[in-house]
Amino acid sequence: MGGFKQNNEVFDNVVDNSELNIWEALIPVFVVIALLSINIFFAGGEMLGAYSNHYILVFGGLVAAIVGLWNRTSPGTMVREVLGNLKSVLVPILILALVGALAGTWLISGIIPSMIYYGLKILSPEIFLPATVIIASVISLATGSSWTTSATVGIALIGIGEAIGMPRGMIAGAVLSGAYFGDKMSPLSDTTNLAPAMAGTDLFTHIKYMMYTTIPSILITIIVFAILSFTIDYKGDTDVSLLLSSLTTDFNIRPILFLVPLVVVLLIIKKTHPLIALSVGVLLAALFAVIFQPGIVAQVAGSTAELSISSGMQGISRAIFNETSVDSDNAALADLLSSKGMIGMLWTILLIMAAMIFGGVMDGIGALSRISKALLSMATSVFGLFVSTVASALALNITASDQYLAIVVPGKMFSQAYKDKNLAPENLSRTLEDAGTVTSVLIPWNTCGAYQSSVLGVSVAEYFFFAIFNWLSPIMTLIVAAFSIKIRYITTKGK
Repeated sequence: MGGFKQNNEVFDNVVDNSELNIWEALIPVFVVIALLSINIFFAGGEMLGAYSNHYILVFGGLVAAIVGLWNRTSPGTMVREVLGNLKSVLVPILILALVGALAGTWLISGIIPSMIYYGLKILSPEIFLPATVIIASVISLATGSSWTTSATVGIALIGIGEAIGMPRGMIAGAVLSGAYFGDKMSPLSDTTNLAPAMAGTDLFTHIKYMMYTTIPSILITIIVFAILSFTIDYKGDTDVSLLLSSLTTDFNIRPILFLVPLVVVLLIIKKTHPLIALSVGVLLAALFAVIFQPGIVAQVAGSTAELSISSGMQGISRAIFNETSVDSDNAALADLLSSKGMIGMLWTILLIMAAMIFGGVMDGIGALSRISKALLSMATSVFGLFVSTVASALALNITASDQYLAIVVPGKMFSQAYKDKNLAPENLSRTLEDAGTVTSVLIPWNTCGAYQSSVLGVSVAEYFFFAIFNWLSPIMTLIVAAFSIKIRYITTKGK
């Protein structure tokens, strides 16, 4: 989640437990995967109600705790790791709440409708998907944050794509492909700084070395989306000219409204704390709503009279905290002109907390360390080492539910192994990013997967296949390793 830095100090000490064997470490993983599979395939995700996945993750944590107690792990150790995990996601949780507020205020201020309006006029359907990848890449490179990219232009691009009849999963996949390309390559991204720090190389060596796998991956992604663009039946029953007319009827569409997202992006580029940057975005949008959309604010407040101080405050508050919709005569705009607000983020916030409980107990009993070591022991060749690193990062994204742990734990465990095989540390840092950073969004209960699916309003299952860059990156790093393409060695730097 580049740009929204967690407290990585909680990951400095990976717990080891010599009493625990690999099969015991995997018991909670098998239980969680089995229950999640049953919930998804046989109960439609509602086995235990709307919060089924939350209960399953917490139950997985309980199973892990029983395994830990059986192997002489003290309850205090497990509690400490859980509390550390929960502390580490405090800022992301606050950010998620602010994103809900941002979506609400950007809706009633006319910012999102304006983005959709001008996007429909500028972006032709034939280039929309590859253009979406490129736009998201540029914003993410500039901010170093896939989260900011999704919360700003991502939401607007979803609206534009829907208006011209494109599948939501396809649009979200294009947004996330670009967002995570920029997140991965930007020197402003925290994961881009974390990976070389764990591997023992410097930032710019790491970024330059990533180009060998990242540039081919993003080019293939853009080409695939360009091809997909010609397979879609645009518009369908939706007349874009009618949508444009409805937007100008419902909202006061003006270019000046783009000043708000521009300020937010500039604040992020200037390394302003994301909580401050997003708060500024919410406050500015609230001000613009009162100035440019007084009728909308009054409507949201439930008032039929002209906007007053009381109805203005009530309308803004509802947009920030509650689910909000703007009435329109055009039925096609119904989904586009609605927002969940802060309350709509509660499901995702609780999922992240449940995932951190599971990941914290798994770390506390030494399971994360044991799984990584088991994967490391399978690496008997250079290619095998790369495979083990990728597998470890993927396993951590699934079990620990956090991309930081997917970088930190394998980074610590595999560092010496790369040195033993005479491999330069940038090999490890690149592989950690290719397999850890970008795949986190493909796991529904991972902090990134939960965040992105909530913000974009598209489930992980819907966008998984279309997040081409994200699943192609680990494959590309293995292809490069298999054919020894530009694999850099310690004693032969130029190789």
